[in-house]
Amino acid sequence: MKDTIFLTGGTGFLGRHLVPALCRAGFSLRVLTRHPEQNPWLKQYAAVEIIPGDLLDQAVVRQAAEGCRHVVHAGGIFRFWGDERAFNVTNVVGTTHVLDAARQARVEKLIHISSVAVIGQPDPTHVIDETHPAFPADAYQRSKWQAEQIATQHFNEFQLPVVILRPGAYYGPLGRYAFNRLFFRDPMRGIIMQVDGGRYIIFPAYISDVVQGILKSLDKARVGEIYNICGDWISHKEAFDIVCEEANLRWPRLPIPGWLGIMTARVLEGISRITRAEPFWPLNLRSYVYNDWRVSTEKARRELGFAPTDFRLGARQTIAWYRAGQPMNLPELEC
Repeated sequence: MKDTIFLTGGTGFLGRHLVPALCRAGFSLRVLTRHPEQNPWLKQYAAVEIIPGDLLDQAVVRQAAEGCRHVVHAGGIFRFWGDERAFNVTNVVGTTHVLDAARQARVEKLIHISSVAVIGQPDPTHVIDETHPAFPADAYQRSKWQAEQIATQHFNEFQLPVVILRPGAYYGPLGRYAFNRLFFRDPMRGIIMQVDGGRYIIFPAYISDVVQGILKSLDKARVGEIYNICGDWISHKEAFDIVCEEANLRWPRLPIPGWLGIMTARVLEGISRITRAEPFWPLNLRSYVYNDWRVSTEKARRELGFAPTDFRLGARQTIAWYRAGQPMNLPELEC
């Protein structure tokens, strides 16, 4: 077989960084996208074949996987707020279609992009390695955990060569949601909400490190295994300290007690039931913000040679992107 990869999620935050990296590594790609017309940047890569369609079109997914050496399944829905059915349809049913297509295509390896967030409620007294039990706390986390279980089932029952990667909270250039918003965009416009003194631990994953994890997994990962892909854990206060230092910010930090954050989220969600727009501070942030995410990447470092980016360097590059006007074309992503 040719070194062709069927890639889902190729037009998202991760995909925008992953496509050029895979092309530079010598792979040909088939990139599934629902909106080819909204992603003309794909055409600059001669090794990319654009596949119009989505994860729910089983025939298209099956045809796209046929003849490919690998599959990288990074497609899915991630939000802090939304309809549970929508998460299940895309993240569970869509994943099942990709797994079935990969099995019929007899691929050499399938990289399934999950999330450390499937843990949901981490034990504050233990480090989160790949054996930590999962207790998903919201609809997104439940859908990703169910997708993981289906992937593991395909490995056990059909010998599908699955590798599961669990990245942390994405951040970096081209990102505008979640960690990027809370720790970069909001502070740079004067909003720093430091809950309970910033004592909780967060699990950042610089976007280029997730790309690194995928490339190394294609080469070295053992099938049937799970690998955490994160940077070093860091407290909210430490993260804000670094961002403020690197961006030269002097804004006061709002001292928010945990109970007030929860109460405010409940009020905002009540308003959102009327407006149908995601609240500024969704209640589902509880799992991410009010826990200690001490994530271990020792297994990925040992088996894959994974080497995460220092948070200060990642923050510096992210801030530079914001200060440059958030350009969509980055020199490192060109052909």
